Amino acid sequence: MDSTAGPLAGVRVVDFGQYVAGPGAAQVLADLGADVVKVESPGGDPARGIGAYGEAMMRCYNRRKRSIAVDLKNPEGAAVAWRLVAEADVVVQNMRPGAMRALGFGPRDVRRLNPGVVYVEISGFGVNGPSRERAALDIAAQAESGIMNVTGEAEGDPQRVGFVLVDAAAAANAAQAVLAALFRRERTGEGDHVELSLLGVAIHLQGTVWSEYEQTGNLPRRKGNGQPTLAPAADLVRTSDGKIVLSAYTDKHWRQLCALIDRLDLVDDRRFADNAARVANREELAGVLGDAFGSYTSEEAVRLLSTGGVVAGAVRDHEEVIQAPDVTEGGHLVAGTVAGECFHTPTLPFRMASWPVTEAGSPPAVGEHTVGILRELGYSEDAIESLGSSGAVTADAISKPR
Repeated sequence: MDSTAGPLAGVRVVDFGQYVAGPGAAQVLADLGADVVKVESPGGDPARGIGAYGEAMMRCYNRRKRSIAVDLKNPEGAAVAWRLVAEADVVVQNMRPGAMRALGFGPRDVRRLNPGVVYVEISGFGVNGPSRERAALDIAAQAESGIMNVTGEAEGDPQRVGFVLVDAAAAANAAQAVLAALFRRERTGEGDHVELSLLGVAIHLQGTVWSEYEQTGNLPRRKGNGQPTLAPAADLVRTSDGKIVLSAYTDKHWRQLCALIDRLDLVDDRRFADNAARVANREELAGVLGDAFGSYTSEEAVRLLSTGGVVAGAVRDHEEVIQAPDVTEGGHLVAGTVAGECFHTPTLPFRMASWPVTEAGSPPAVGEHTVGILRELGYSEDAIESLGSSGAVTADAISKPR
């Protein structure tokens, strides 16, 4: 793909991010055509050193980027980074608390040099509260936001969501904020400081949970599948070859469901006559639905329910997801390469007629583009050689540190 045709063509992003949240935000911008320079330590993003899971992070959240390996603790390396941020439109970082400020690259420092820059700071617990210096990962935010407390079986232990939900949502929210800040800059010429925390994102994700708690005063509790005040709603139903989930809690949809399974007698059954009754008799309702769909395959059950406008979905494993026609026809997974090896990764979840993203691109090796970026910044060949010799920067094409 020719990134010069993208909606963010000409936008320079300097990405100091690590793992998921920071790199993920910059990845959205890269997929939209921005030139993203990933600034790594000489050892690389720590994700590179944690096996297959870390490699997955690199493939998913660092595609289309250029990598420069810089030692920010080395004065000459810091000077290189300053040249980068001086020309940047966006700076993204999710380093450990206080690290960028200690290195002199905090939001005030960078915006003093480059007033038009959009500086994005992603932290675990925010920059103002008592936990501002705590290290954090997705799991801590899930725990302290209430997500884990409402996830899992009613009598079981709290459960984390089975992937880095909060990190991924933080990346998406940060990218959204950057686009708003860039739009504002087009109007005013002013840069901005975007600050968000994993904790804040995790709370934001639970909007309906908080609102219902405020209205009812009832503490949200784990209920497993299904919703505590609606039935059937996100209820799990066994089929002949697996499971489906379905929702038909309005009177209209409950009647449609009963008609589809040839059980209109249930409409007048006092146990299921209205939503409150169905909630109170959820176990009996589960038995009725299990009997009704036990002879159907999951795909057959979903097709039947869909004909009557009842919301349903087959519970699929990832191999089944990859093969699902809606996924393949929708182009939700795109191909890229690493060292000649093809891989597939999710792409942007939205489509723009002017900018269809049809290929993933490749993640860079550590410092793969160091020399080219230094040349762009105006460094001479001798200066580049000197930076490599001092350990300020690293790349295969120049001298290694002595």
